[in-house]
Amino acid sequence: MSLKDLYHNKWVRLAFWAVLYIVWVVWLGNYWWLFGLVPIFDYHITKKVKWLFWKKEYKEGEKTNVLLDWLDAIIFAVIVVTFINIFFFQAFKIPSSSMESSLYTGDHLFVSKLAYGPRLPQTPLTIPFTHNVIGSRESYSTLIQNDYRRLKGFGNVKAGDYVVFGFPHGDSVLVKAPADDYYAVCRTLGRDYAIRHYGPVKVRPSDKKDHYVKRCVAVAGDTLRIVDGIVYVNSQAQEIWPGVQNSYTVVTNGQRINSVVLDKLGINVAELWFDPSLAGYPAMPLTAEMLESVKALPNVVSVVKNDDVWPPDYPDSDLTIFPFSTGYKWTRDNYGPLWIPSAGASVELNLTNLPLYERIITSYEGNELKVVDGHIFINGSEATDYVFKQNYYFMMGDNRHNSLDSRYWGFVPEDHIVGKPAMIWLSVDANKKFPKNIRWRRFFNFV
Repeated sequence: MSLKDLYHNKWVRLAFWAVLYIVWVVWLGNYWWLFGLVPIFDYHITKKVKWLFWKKEYKEGEKTNVLLDWLDAIIFAVIVVTFINIFFFQAFKIPSSSMESSLYTGDHLFVSKLAYGPRLPQTPLTIPFTHNVIGSRESYSTLIQNDYRRLKGFGNVKAGDYVVFGFPHGDSVLVKAPADDYYAVCRTLGRDYAIRHYGPVKVRPSDKKDHYVKRCVAVAGDTLRIVDGIVYVNSQAQEIWPGVQNSYTVVTNGQRINSVVLDKLGINVAELWFDPSLAGYPAMPLTAEMLESVKALPNVVSVVKNDDVWPPDYPDSDLTIFPFSTGYKWTRDNYGPLWIPSAGASVELNLTNLPLYERIITSYEGNELKVVDGHIFINGSEATDYVFKQNYYFMMGDNRHNSLDSRYWGFVPEDHIVGKPAMIWLSVDANKKFPKNIRWRRFFNFV
């Protein structure tokens, strides 16, 4: 008897799907879902209820209805793809150059939810195949809001991982400037100005924030410091991954570098500009490998790394570099030391370090915080320390001088983690015309 013939046996089919369903319920950890075995049994054995009520069952010789068949296929696809998106994989597109030369703008990825464990939907009433908008309107309803819960995954976030997560500052969005950081705009331009010119403001649930992708450089419990662009974790210089790039001032003999040469080196020419007064490029993003190649070009006179020291270079300032306090003389290239909070750990609170943890205490962990006459009050009680409820992470883009990351908005909470990029299935260069815009070599590359 073949496997196909065996599967046609109704009791074999029942056993197969019942076992899969039980495994899923155990993983889910909610045993009330075991009642779902009842419709599974009825569907395969007793057939008392027409569970697929939209599907037409044709009698022998009856003409098929194409529209009903398409409806059946569409409903089946919506259910299956939604299930896969929640528990296994989700499609994601790289929206910016913050990860070049590791992940390129226009890369389309499959993000593994299994890597760190899938989050159960906190806002389940969502139009299928959308995240937070459809057209110019929200694609979800907040009528039902569930608590955060994550299922068991294959592992935890580690330093060096590419990670997709909800933008921490994405809980408030300016309608006319949805891609901008609302809090950064308010700090630099003023809240009234921001709302008047770019508002109104819409509030999004935690699981409906825009998705970002960065590299995790420090995990909960680590102490991070950046010195002249080199990342140190727990006093040890971190590995410089092949895709990490910084910007350099490249002075030439007055001639531009051929764009074909730059393209072959893998340099994103869309980010370059030639300054005739410098006779060169004031901010050329280069990896270590690219750096050696550029130095060897015959018309290049000098190459100097653009390390940002205090005070920060424009447009950075103490209003844009986390923790947005004049007490911290930090820049994007000279930053820290900063301890990354971990679940269950306690930190002594004072007015000096409060800017580091204020958003964690209020926005991410739901407490009320006030400072009265130099004293800190949490939920109405004076507090001299704080115990963290979850783990946090520090994320940075590989394009270190063109990335809005944790240096600009602080910690990423564990409940914001979506998953880990697994594979590139499509890559398109928006700066080129078809067919040269298709990056064929990146197709089906594992990340």
